[in-house]
Amino acid sequence: MKAKSSNPTMKDVAREAGVALGTVSKVMNNIPVGEDYRIRVEEAAKKLGYQVNSYAKGLKTNHTGIVALIIPTLKHPFFGVLTDNVCQVLMKRGFRTLLATTESDMEMENNCIRMARQHKVEGIIALTYNPDIEIDEEIPFVSIDRFYTNRVPCVASDNYGGGQLAAQKLYELGARKLLHLRIGSPVIGEPDKREAGFESWCQLNGVPYRVVHKNDADGLMSFRPILEEMIRDGKPEYDGIFCNTDQLAAVILKMLRQLGLSVPEDVQVIGYDGLLDFTDYKPYCSSIVQPVERMAETAVDILLNEDRSKLPALTCLPVSYRPGGTTRD
Repeated sequence: MKAKSSNPTMKDVAREAGVALGTVSKVMNNIPVGEDYRIRVEEAAKKLGYQVNSYAKGLKTNHTGIVALIIPTLKHPFFGVLTDNVCQVLMKRGFRTLLATTESDMEMENNCIRMARQHKVEGIIALTYNPDIEIDEEIPFVSIDRFYTNRVPCVASDNYGGGQLAAQKLYELGARKLLHLRIGSPVIGEPDKREAGFESWCQLNGVPYRVVHKNDADGLMSFRPILEEMIRDGKPEYDGIFCNTDQLAAVILKMLRQLGLSVPEDVQVIGYDGLLDFTDYKPYCSSIVQPVERMAETAVDILLNEDRSKLPALTCLPVSYRPGGTTRD
């Protein structure tokens, strides 16, 4: 029995099947040929272990079936969940994902754009922190959580509505003086609207509030002095806290307990993202839930839309509230 070639070619398949090389090419490219020829080619390919090099084929046809996904990091739980959903949606649509993480480095983000261009990707989905990102107008591009121009579609959750909902829920559940803790990039993005929504609701309803805004470089531990200052005679000055991410909420909860406060008895806490603990799939905290599956599906839908003349500049998807043990529901 003839041994399989370690790297069989179309010529090997043609020789094994006893047909012309052009016939093999037609079969591999789904071009109609006689049924007898098709069967002979397919059987020969299977016998030799021949597989189509879809990447090389794509380079010739300008359809590589690859979409680039550029994400700051997979260390942040929300980015990991978002990446998983985008990859799954692309796979169901017959696309592969070229994944790049940038650690929020602006130059690295531009390098990723260049790398995607070199790999002949059919589109780019990106969550970036670079206000001057080098977007190639020849490659379909969808931004998540950051609006650039009307020519670059952006997909986000309803961050403004989420901030309003968090303040409203804390008040409805008995909190009377609210605190918003936010950490994030100094680059303006859609998540900034969480703070604006929170402030708007408090102002419209006459509820006392305070906002503390830290940059990523300050680190999560920079909030501890703020919490220490708000405790007077063993009681918290603010009895409702809205954190702009679940990750921050988890850190704040630990600090509050270390400072001798009970949650949710002394202080109620709401985060933002709607993440689940990977050990038991329970919420980390009460949270404003981002519709991450819909965000992924919408981003891919927009990216693959052939008519790019009527794409929305911003697609804002509704959020919801989910109790998670850190509020008095």
